[in-house]
Amino acid sequence: MKVLVVNSGSSSLKAQLMDTESGEVFCNAYCERIGIGKSFMTYKTSEKTVIEQEMPTHKEAFQLILNTFTDPKIGVIKSLKEIGAIGHRCVNFGEKYNKSCIVNRRVLEDLKKYISFAPLHNPPAILGMEVCLELMPKVKNVAVFDTAFHSTMPDMAYMYALPYDLYEKNKIRRYGAHGTSHRYIALQCEKLFGTLKGKKIISCHLGGGSSICAIKDGISVDTSMGYTPLAGVVMGTRSGDVDPSVFKDIMTAKNLSVDDTLNLLNKKSGLLGISGYSDMRDIESNLKEKKVKLAFDMMVYSIKKYIGAYAAAMNGVDAIVFTAGIGEKDEVVREAVCKDMEYLGLYFDSEKNKKLHKPFDNIIEVSAKKSKVKVYRIPTNEEFMIAMDTAELVK
Repeated sequence: MKVLVVNSGSSSLKAQLMDTESGEVFCNAYCERIGIGKSFMTYKTSEKTVIEQEMPTHKEAFQLILNTFTDPKIGVIKSLKEIGAIGHRCVNFGEKYNKSCIVNRRVLEDLKKYISFAPLHNPPAILGMEVCLELMPKVKNVAVFDTAFHSTMPDMAYMYALPYDLYEKNKIRRYGAHGTSHRYIALQCEKLFGTLKGKKIISCHLGGGSSICAIKDGISVDTSMGYTPLAGVVMGTRSGDVDPSVFKDIMTAKNLSVDDTLNLLNKKSGLLGISGYSDMRDIESNLKEKKVKLAFDMMVYSIKKYIGAYAAAMNGVDAIVFTAGIGEKDEVVREAVCKDMEYLGLYFDSEKNKKLHKPFDNIIEVSAKKSKVKVYRIPTNEEFMIAMDTAELVK
């Protein structure tokens, strides 16, 4: 089945068309600056094409994607009828939506009640689903939730030590994120080990947003992100874990509203807040600068702390996996995180790690032969998981 995977952002729209039986990816499309002006789309098959076209809304962006897919010269399908289903990446819509589901008008209206669980991500996700239902009404849509994989966490891991009625009435708890990625990593580890029974894996999804996941017997038992993707390790622009009591002082010191303070924590903190840079390439090019080195060390330290905590929580660890943009491509971060981990029985192969350049689509072990803990670089594939869930629900 040909499945279209859609990931809608506030001013962007990503789409990938793939065959779930063969695994072949026909094309990728990425629309940027939607509603901002000077919009353009990057379209990749065996070649890359950039199309400049104004896209006032997501509707025009999605229509451009569909038109390009069927274009006689650069398209990959003859007719939109070849698309069997559409899968949507959804971040967090609360406890009720803890597994993938088919989207209809009734479900779509219900999803709107849960926008607050991921206020930056949920509105564009809903908008993307609405556009697809409008432009391709005969094609089934499926919502795949990042939080679904973490629905197996025990209550002692997902609960906050707050008055219990805040959970009962308002569903305030830890939900996590990047579950689709962590689930893919678990599947790849199952292939490596032959089974996940009795296996303890720590999956490090490191990118612009980062999360660490403790996976025991193939299921998520804890994760670093919380009620929203703001919690956890130091990230590109997000602060990660911060004492909530500082909120009041931040608001007073900078004369900010609650929304402005949350914006500061989400978009102006993390690596950017400390060093002035949010991209790891800029960070590593300027490590001689004191604040830049500090930002790098803080990020690495926060990751190491979560790895140590999850090794303790699971009574050991069999494998540590690095994935996503930074985890897959940044040898400096991988080595820094794994340094001084001999207490776990982890010994790192620096030379093998340094050789991990392009292509980035293969699984590589970067632990030394004597290491009791395996360390892997495994490229993630969230689109594949979304497509497979979609195909399974609509078949």
